[in-house]
Amino acid sequence: VQLQASGGGLVQAGDSLRLSCAASGRSFSSYAVGWFRQAPGKERQFLASISYNGGSTYYEDSVKGRFTISRDNVQNTAYLQMNNLKPEDTAVYYCAADPIYRSSRYDYWGRGTQVTVSS
Repeated sequence: VQLQASGGGLVQAGDSLRLSCAASGRSFSSYAVGWFRQAPGKERQFLASISYNGGSTYYEDSVKGRFTISRDNVQNTAYLQMNNLKPEDTAVYYCAADPIYRSSRYDYWGRGTQVTVSS
């Protein structure tokens, strides 16, 4: 499965963004999806994951309540709704897919999308 993240941009603190992860190739609905981010000089950080059918979701504590992961298997797309953005959310955001929900490693990765939050 091939993935492409999009929807990033430059926003102000307190704004919202919705990132999209468009999939092509093998059956998207067979894969769990995770969202990650990497800020300059920092390690990649897990944010959220969603099971193959959207029935289960899991969030990293720092984004719980502000970020929402979802998916539309008809559109072969996953989303990350980000609300009340903060300058520390500035990073490159990536989506990834794996046959296993909450996998410790993801087999497929898309190119990232830059999110910049100004104060």
